[in-house]
Amino acid sequence: MVTDSLRLMCIFAHPDDETLGSGGTVAKYAAEGAEVYLVTATRGERGWFGAEQDNPGLEALGRLREAELHAAARTLGLREVALLDYLDGDLDQADHAEVVAKIVSHLRRVRPQVVITFPPDGSYGHPDHIAISQFTQAAIVCAADATYGDARQLPSHRVSKLYYMVEARALVDFFESLMGGSITMPVDGVERRQVAWDEWAVTTRIDASDYWRTVVQAILCHRTQLPSLGSAVDWPEETHRKLWSAGTFYRVFSLVNGGRTVERDLFDGLR
Repeated sequence: MVTDSLRLMCIFAHPDDETLGSGGTVAKYAAEGAEVYLVTATRGERGWFGAEQDNPGLEALGRLREAELHAAARTLGLREVALLDYLDGDLDQADHAEVVAKIVSHLRRVRPQVVITFPPDGSYGHPDHIAISQFTQAAIVCAADATYGDARQLPSHRVSKLYYMVEARALVDFFESLMGGSITMPVDGVERRQVAWDEWAVTTRIDASDYWRTVVQAILCHRTQLPSLGSAVDWPEETHRKLWSAGTFYRVFSLVNGGRTVERDLFDGLR
């Protein structure tokens, strides 16, 4: 049984993943006293949705998005944001051993009981999302191995629970009805689409209904990304409440609990 503070680490690819993907959940746990940490692989330097002639370029946009990320993190109540310093869009081409080592150092330093990352499908096939999922899972294995790296400086750490951040089918259908279609991304000549997880495959549902307004405020912090959301900022309150009031996850592994009963707490078995 864990008796010290509860620590949650989210490991994602881009600024805004923390807000649009799990904003209500992290805001809830932060407000309830858990320590919530964020590791972000890139600064989202290629995420420009305005007129191309107004694009400030990779370096300047990266600085803007980093500032937006920190503003959103403060809004959500996160304890710390750490950047891995990789280039947006090229994460899957990064040196695997190097990325894993960086994530291991954060896992061993923070010592979270629970980790959240993207599912293997990258939510909609985004190569960066897929890459950070793979890197994170490799790092969890290495962090627990006392023979990996210099354990004299950073002792090994065994994560108790790993979750994929997933979208349940009902919410995907609702979002697509609002946006007029699915999130898509062309990769290697194939149009990848948002992946909806069947309701039976969702192992964990977090009630974040008290924090949907916090999520909206965090979304507004990501100003450079608002054009990609179209009229979303002007949606009625009821729409925002429905979108941001619940977190859905797939429990990849747990050392402290099991079974097919739907969890209502990421720290189930650890309190």
